[in-house]
Amino acid sequence: MLSLSMVLSACNSDSANSDEKDSGSAGGNDDGQKYVAIISKGFQHQFWQAVKKGAEQAADEMDVKITFEGPESESQVDKQVEMLRAVLDKKPDALGFAALDSQASVPLLQEAADKKIPIIAFDSGVESDLPLATAATDSRAAAALAADKMAEHIGGKGKVAVVAHDQVSQTGIQRRDGFVDKIKKDYPDIEIVDIQYGGGDHLKSTDAAKAIMQAHPDLAGIFGTNEGSAIGVVNAVSELNKKDLVVIGFDSGKQQIDAIKNGSMTGAITQNPIGIGYETVKAAVAAINGEKVEKNIDTGFFWYDKENIDDKEIKAVLYE
Repeated sequence: MLSLSMVLSACNSDSANSDEKDSGSAGGNDDGQKYVAIISKGFQHQFWQAVKKGAEQAADEMDVKITFEGPESESQVDKQVEMLRAVLDKKPDALGFAALDSQASVPLLQEAADKKIPIIAFDSGVESDLPLATAATDSRAAAALAADKMAEHIGGKGKVAVVAHDQVSQTGIQRRDGFVDKIKKDYPDIEIVDIQYGGGDHLKSTDAAKAIMQAHPDLAGIFGTNEGSAIGVVNAVSELNKKDLVVIGFDSGKQQIDAIKNGSMTGAITQNPIGIGYETVKAAVAAINGEKVEKNIDTGFFWYDKENIDDKEIKAVLYE
């Protein structure tokens, strides 16, 4: 697990302007430097930039070359598959991959495995045993904590809804189900009245949240399952002036941090994105070297709100 001091160091470093660390041809440099290709679920959200920063830190420490790319939108499954196809043509020594669709990428991942290219999944797994390891948050447990916090802040009763980022990625499924299952199991006086999907896009998520609130004027709270979803909910609450609605988010980023500080979001779950990037490259290098890697690398999660947002432990895993 990435230590707190390492996270702080990475957070304080300047992000690279290039998406590629070090120079040289794909497949490693002439001096034997290894090449790890990394494809994320997106690129624009601050979460993925923090993952990239952690991957770059590991690449520097372990003297490997990496490339880091992802589609503009987290709904662009076909674009991600195209990126995967292009990267495999470069013959990387290892592959880090966060699947937008847990099934769509499997044929190309099988091709990578057939070519003896080690695969490390991160953030979101695939419906396959092909990845040697997965570096990720325990999304079900994290979403269950979000459900506990929702119940706490609405007094254990009332109507709630979910604005999720998708229903095809492992994180989308697990965060939705982790929240829903926890509410159904432990909070019989809370009713989940709707689940909508905004593709992780804050504009689509705003529209989804507004539709839910208009259909259920007595709604007590909404859970947004990633950065774009949560910001969409906050925007909808502002537009409809639903100041008493409890908003629970997931991930971090400047807009969520600001929303928590100004009271428009009650709190959120933050992952350790720098740790996810770091552990992905670390596991990839170990696999290249023929070393055994842990199958499930739990990179941790934390609840943050106005009370603890300035604590040292929390500040280390927030990203702006």
